[in-house]
Amino acid sequence: MFNHFRKELDWGGRKLILETGKVARQADGSVMARYGDTIVLCTAVGVRSPKPGQDFFPLTVNYQEKTFAAGKIPGGFFKREGRPTEKEVLTSRLIDRPLRPLFPKGFRNEVQVVATVLSHDLENDPDMVAMVGCSAALTLSGIPFFGPIAGARVGYIDGAYVLNPTSDQMETSKLDLVLAGTTEGVLMVESEASELSEEIMLGAVTFGHAALLPVIQAIIELAEHAAREPWALVEKTDAEKALAARVDALGRAGLVEAYTEKLKQVRQDKVSAAKKAASAALTAEGLDADKAKGLFKELEADIVRNAILDTGLRIDGRDTKTVRPIAAEVGVLPRAHGSALFTRGETQALCVATLGTGQDEQIIDALDGEYREHFMLHYNFPPYSVGEAGRMGSPGRREIGHGKLAWRAIHPLLPAKDKFPYTLRIVSEITESNGSSSMATVCGTSLALMDAGVPLERPVAGIAMGLIKEDRGYAVLSDILGDEDFLGDMDFKVAGTERGITSLQMDIKITSITPDIMRVALDQARDGRIHILGEMAKALTSGREEVAPTAPRITIITVPKEKIRDVIGTGGKVIREIVEMTGAKIDIEDDGTIKIASSDPEKAQAAIDRIRGIVAEPEVGVIYNGKVVKTAEFGAFVNFLGAKDGLVHISELSQGRVNKTTDVVNQGDAVKVKVMGFDDRGKVKLSMRVVDQATGEDITEKVGAKAGGGREGGREGGGGREGGGRERGDRERHEPTAAE
Repeated sequence: MFNHFRKELDWGGRKLILETGKVARQADGSVMARYGDTIVLCTAVGVRSPKPGQDFFPLTVNYQEKTFAAGKIPGGFFKREGRPTEKEVLTSRLIDRPLRPLFPKGFRNEVQVVATVLSHDLENDPDMVAMVGCSAALTLSGIPFFGPIAGARVGYIDGAYVLNPTSDQMETSKLDLVLAGTTEGVLMVESEASELSEEIMLGAVTFGHAALLPVIQAIIELAEHAAREPWALVEKTDAEKALAARVDALGRAGLVEAYTEKLKQVRQDKVSAAKKAASAALTAEGLDADKAKGLFKELEADIVRNAILDTGLRIDGRDTKTVRPIAAEVGVLPRAHGSALFTRGETQALCVATLGTGQDEQIIDALDGEYREHFMLHYNFPPYSVGEAGRMGSPGRREIGHGKLAWRAIHPLLPAKDKFPYTLRIVSEITESNGSSSMATVCGTSLALMDAGVPLERPVAGIAMGLIKEDRGYAVLSDILGDEDFLGDMDFKVAGTERGITSLQMDIKITSITPDIMRVALDQARDGRIHILGEMAKALTSGREEVAPTAPRITIITVPKEKIRDVIGTGGKVIREIVEMTGAKIDIEDDGTIKIASSDPEKAQAAIDRIRGIVAEPEVGVIYNGKVVKTAEFGAFVNFLGAKDGLVHISELSQGRVNKTTDVVNQGDAVKVKVMGFDDRGKVKLSMRVVDQATGEDITEKVGAKAGGGREGGREGGGGREGGGRERGDRERHEPTAAE
């Protein structure tokens, strides 16, 4: 029934298994990839003919996680998987980026690749398993694909590289690097690092690429047994070649002239005008101008790329290493907790930092369990940033990907949560864009956080590198423009501090690059990063000493674990009362840590005093401020320490004889009391007569001296007179019951 094929190999100390022919047999290519007990079903389907007039390659990669893979039921009311999570979006992009360059130039057929996580062992991340499986599915499908590729994760633990580290190992790793490539070289890199050197990062890429080769060989061997017949590649016709020659003849002069213009908007207008003129001429000659759209892109690439290789000068007149002019400002928004406007050439990011409490943390329900994230970075790319009118809506894959890249760059430098217990949210609004807005976000985020008083260990900056590579040579470009990204061969983003790299992302649009080119790019990026850090330092060099006045102040106190119940109260009654009375935000953790947040210091202190009063134990001989909460014939009950009640016997209300409790105090009166001791039931015994109610001074000695000088004093001082004995007897007779 099944024409089943299987290939397995030992990979990083665990078995990798690739199977085909049993599941999803109607797809063009289908592979079940297994690593440990993590299983991903990967399929590839292609449409046999392109849509008429389509001038781009419609490749779609969908990575999806099913909660049953980890034995879970989805949360919420709907109880089924819905819109893609951030992890699913990022992994879809991760798989797409190395696959896309390996389809034939000019291929316009729609291709859909789907990776479905069926089982997750909570040890091996499905993302690299999915990448390998998708590559294998495409290789088996017969769809034109110049693969296969493979992907791997590299960690750096105790000075050694680790292939595909487990989830537990990643907790101690100074590097989280994923890469993909062919036998020829690397196509894609994505990483977060703890200020590692260029040499260590390059070594990780080299180590990872070597680990890919056995997997690629396994896919090739599987394809030898199970691959479908390859699709026929469509060659250019004579008519198409003639059309390309006419496009070159009619459009080259105008485009060459347009690309001498240094300002983006003016240049784009001239490029558009040159294309329109050439298209009109093609139409007049009876040629199909619509088919020439892609040919104009090829002509633009040829003009720009060769000009750089021939002259060493770029579109805007810079050489290959110069960074565009930079302007950095902080504190640009008066009510924000922290803000920065970072401008580099025609790229600009307005970054705004907001400080919150633990209640503002993002709760993420992932396959490997629920966790909380206290640092969020949201990147927005409105259409006006490139001078266009377009749809405004929820963030797309690009915005989520760019935001995560900037997040990875900043994350290693954030202070420990126990030292700076704030939830941090950054919003980066791209207000202008002409190349590397994600790296402008890194720079702006670093400045905005420091402006907010966040004690970053060191400022972080980012730079985007490009590549022009032809048979006759190559050029590595620092701080690329949008056109250089679009027409070039590489988008290589490097972020870090003066000490090392914190994030690296590389996408190659050709089949691969050599380690030598990557080394040149890393060295050139380091020089550019140091320059940008110097420009940023003109605005701010470190975090401000205090958070903004509009930001909440967080105070951390610790209480005994057994007292947490008292602070919360039955059904949360006590903590709700404190929040309502003070307006402070209060987070209580299981270990007894309590965080009190308020932008009003008095309100925060009031909440602290209430909590300390609840957990504090009365000390004999200490004077406290209190409030009369109830009066009785035998004395008054006084609340002190926020949540403690004690009895002031009628004999302890005043130095003179008291006939009636309400002659001295009434309910609601503020008084000062001294703890005299505890009765045999543990109840607190208080005294007002030994405390000066005006000053709070302890006058026990004065009262004692007076007691030695007369009958009244002897009685009050507890001497052996009959009156004193009678009052103690009254106290015993009138001691309140448990009900009272």
